[in-house]
Amino acid sequence: MGTADSTGEAERLAALLSTLKERSGLSYGALGKRLHLSASTLHRYCNGDAVPADFAPLNRFARLCRATPEELVEVHRRWILADAAREQRGKGAGGTAGGAAPAADPGTPADPPDADDTPKSPDTPDTSETEEPQDTAETPDSPSAPRPRPRRRLILAATAGVIAVAATAALLVGRLVDDGAGADAGQAAGAARGPVASPEAAESPSPSPSGSASGKPSASPSPSGTPGASPGSTADGKPAAPAPTGVPFHASVRAHAWENQCSQRYLVDREPDAVRPPPVEQDAPAWVAAMGAVSADEQVVEVTLQGKGSETVVLQALHVRVVRTGEPLPWTDYGTGVGCGGGVALRTFDVDLDQGSPAARAAEGQRPFPYKISESDPEMFRVTAHTGGRDVSWYLEVEWSSGERQGVFRVDDRGRPFRTSASAGRPAYDYPPGASEWSEHQPG
Repeated sequence: MGTADSTGEAERLAALLSTLKERSGLSYGALGKRLHLSASTLHRYCNGDAVPADFAPLNRFARLCRATPEELVEVHRRWILADAAREQRGKGAGGTAGGAAPAADPGTPADPPDADDTPKSPDTPDTSETEEPQDTAETPDSPSAPRPRPRRRLILAATAGVIAVAATAALLVGRLVDDGAGADAGQAAGAARGPVASPEAAESPSPSPSGSASGKPSASPSPSGTPGASPGSTADGKPAAPAPTGVPFHASVRAHAWENQCSQRYLVDREPDAVRPPPVEQDAPAWVAAMGAVSADEQVVEVTLQGKGSETVVLQALHVRVVRTGEPLPWTDYGTGVGCGGGVALRTFDVDLDQGSPAARAAEGQRPFPYKISESDPEMFRVTAHTGGRDVSWYLEVEWSSGERQGVFRVDDRGRPFRTSASAGRPAYDYPPGASEWSEHQPG
């Protein structure tokens, strides 16, 4: 994607942000103070000079400017395109001249480059430890030293060459085997309904339309009336293009999205003096992990799906899968804030976890499945799951199809199920603005 495309997406995002800011009547300074951002950073967002590497700042900015639900979705859609365009520009340019794309927010660390963590096969020799055969013959000046044997040296040199070539070949074969084995093992359990992949495993191969246990897409049959066409080639003898593999879209999952800064509550198995102050929304995952917290009564999950190329992907359905359910956790209830006022409710799909078979039901006025996505037309789904009397571990599944391929994509919290527990009857605490410690929750 060129510089013009990258800059254009950033400008379209900036135009919408600027409109929201002007309509709010608030200055950059006032907005920055409430968002814990500098006025100059907000100004760069609104004039297209920078695109934040995370959506959370723009989400809070739009809500503070009282954006409508439709405007919130549009802000998120434009940010996805601007962020993807910037990343594509960075990969394509490789630091060469020819124009600068909008920079990432300097306050947000960039994602580190992918490391080659492909494991070695147990049978693969480690070439880094392979040593050249040493010539231990003594110098001709030594009377006891035998004369070196040229034939023996030749054999040792040839052996070393064969070992080096074999090691290289084994590494290549081992990598291919490991890749295939890992993909097959990750899908064997869900072969009956297609591949099951968490967002981190979006590149795993998907099964053939028939749902075969191999997890590999079946090749398209040769055109009829073309006898003699060899496998792997077209009728004119040219090599056939490889069959597409992997999930044909990117996925981004926010396991702890909030309606507003004060809406979310968590259950923590600690006394108030051992619980950290409540986080802001973008820091919620780290706070939850550190405190061992569980969402209380309700959990909002945002899922963004974007096609990888020009091909259109049809999202057929969204399912809820319950892993386990039990009695509510006997822990203490902690709120993320008080006195924030009402926020913009954006419930795309609602899930009642207390039902025997929970289902994702489209909110009133929300179009149900199917949806279509592509690289230029992503979709964001906001799922609000709630329970009034259970402790539930659950995840989502998205059925998809693209051409002759189809599969099931698992949506969870980085490989673990989401977890939501009721908090009725539990001690509750809040952290009022300006306070330095937790205080008992005051109803009303």
